[in-house]
Amino acid sequence: MTQSNKSKDITLRIAQQPEADELLGRSPLAAMIGMLLDQQVPMEWAFSGPFTLAQRMGSDDLDAHEVAAYDPEAFTELFTAKPALHRYPGSMAKRVQQLCQFLVAEYDGDASAVWSDAGTGAELLKRLKALPGFGAQKAQIFLALLGKQLDVRPTGWRAAAGPYGEAGSHRSVADITGPGSLAKVRAYKQEAKAAAKKS
Repeated sequence: MTQSNKSKDITLRIAQQPEADELLGRSPLAAMIGMLLDQQVPMEWAFSGPFTLAQRMGSDDLDAHEVAAYDPEAFTELFTAKPALHRYPGSMAKRVQQLCQFLVAEYDGDASAVWSDAGTGAELLKRLKALPGFGAQKAQIFLALLGKQLDVRPTGWRAAAGPYGEAGSHRSVADITGPGSLAKVRAYKQEAKAAAKKS
């Protein structure tokens, strides 16, 4: 049976900001939105976004129903207000709303329902890849984050997560547990980028 993180007190250290990390640890939707925002900006910026968004919505958590139904222009303003929540606040605001609308339609707004009854890692990966804004790589990284840090470990989760599921690796946000591992992940990404330029 796949574990959910609802009943556990999990501490993440991805945003490197206590309040933002606390929200990521207790809110499946916040963690999912942080993963969605994690592109073309520093990881800490992406994963502190859900906390800032919740604050701007006047809450201490995010609700998929509320986000899905929010006036699109007003929601975009929540992203573009300074400091902006992303380098591309307009397009990411739209993506977050699309994600929440999908969760409302398919999972009654419960982000954790995406994984709570997934029987295998392959099934979970398929569900994650179906999420708006989640390509194959993002889905594998989020699956690795769920398994490594949020105790969501259906059978075969490491294999489904590919290289991101490897124990002891420092490839992605799934491996960040503090400033030291953040530096290692950042170094790995820079090396991978440099290698890609050479080839």
